[in-house]
Amino acid sequence: MKKCRIIALTHADLVPPDNPRETTDLTEVEWKTEFDVVSTLRDLGHEVRVVGVRDDLGVIREAVSDFKPHIAFNLLEEFDGVGVYDQNVVAYLELLRLPYTGCNPRGLILARDKGLARQVMAYHRIPFPAFRVFPVGRKIRIRKPHFPLIVKSISQEASLGIAQASVVENEDKLRERIAFIHESIRTDAIVEQYIQGRELYVGLIGNARLKVLPVWELDLNGMPMELRRIATARVKWSSKYQKKYAIKSGPAEDLPNGLSRQIQRMAKRVFRALNLSGYARVDIRLDSNGGVHVLEANPNPQISFGEDFAESAESAGISYETLMQSLVTLGLRWKPDRLR
Repeated sequence: MKKCRIIALTHADLVPPDNPRETTDLTEVEWKTEFDVVSTLRDLGHEVRVVGVRDDLGVIREAVSDFKPHIAFNLLEEFDGVGVYDQNVVAYLELLRLPYTGCNPRGLILARDKGLARQVMAYHRIPFPAFRVFPVGRKIRIRKPHFPLIVKSISQEASLGIAQASVVENEDKLRERIAFIHESIRTDAIVEQYIQGRELYVGLIGNARLKVLPVWELDLNGMPMELRRIATARVKWSSKYQKKYAIKSGPAEDLPNGLSRQIQRMAKRVFRALNLSGYARVDIRLDSNGGVHVLEANPNPQISFGEDFAESAESAGISYETLMQSLVTLGLRWKPDRLR
C-alpha cells in the first residue's frame, strides 16, 4: 500500500485535536467523524494535514501548494454556510488537478436536488413516492392533495427541518409546513406521499464497479404508537432521544425471499442513474405490501466509526481501516473527464 500525503478538508469548526483529552467522550463530540477519519488514515501510515475551510478557497490552494498532497479526503458538507456549495469545492479540486475522495460535482448536483433527482429516476423507471416541489417566493397552490404527505427541504441533508410535524393530514397543516421550510430552512420545499413502512438504507462503494453493502434498517419500533416512524433530526442526532425509545439500526431482517437482492440492485441503479462516485447511501421505504420506494440518494454520507455506513461495511467483512483505505484508492483512480 502506497503511503500518501493527504489533506483532510473539514469545516473550520470541526478540526479535530491531534490528542483529545482522556476525559473526552468521543461519541458525543461534533468532530467525531473528522477525528475517526484522520486518526485512522494516520494509523495506516499516511501523512495527513487537516485543512479547516469556512468561506475561503485560498486555504485549500495554499495547502496544495505547500504540502503537495496526493489526494484530498473531502469531509465538507457545506461552504460558507450553504449546503449545495460543497459541489463547487469539489469542482475547484478538479481545477487544481487534485484527486479527492467521495462524489464528483455532477453527482452532487443531481442528488442534492431531490426534485431533479426524481426526474432522473423517473426516466430510469426507478420507483419513488409521488411528489411536488414548492419553490420559495411563489404562491402556494394546493391541487387535490392525497394525504398523508410529508414536507421536506429540497436540498438539505441530515434530516434538517424534519420533525413529527413534517407529516401532515390536512391542507392547513400542509401550507403551514411548506411555509416553515421556506422561512426557516430557506430552501424550496418538496412534498411527497408519505409511505408508512420500514426505513431501509443501502450503502455502496465504488466508481464504475460497485460493492453493495448489506441492507440496513433503522428500527423505530420502540417509539410510541402515536408518533410517525420517520427519521427526524432528533431520531438521527439526539442520543438521549435514541436511548429513550430504543432507536437503533442494524441488518434488515425477515425480508421476503429475494427482496434484499432486489433492493440492492435498485440501489445500484440509483447510484449509476445519478452519476455518483466514491461512496453513497440510498434511502428506501418498504411499504406493507412489499413495495420498494426510493426516498433519496446521499452522496458522501456519514462515515464515522460505529455509524450505519461503517457498521454495514463491517458486517460485509470490511474493517474501518480497509474502508478508509478503499475510499482513498477510489479517489486516486477517479478521472473527472471520464464519462460513464
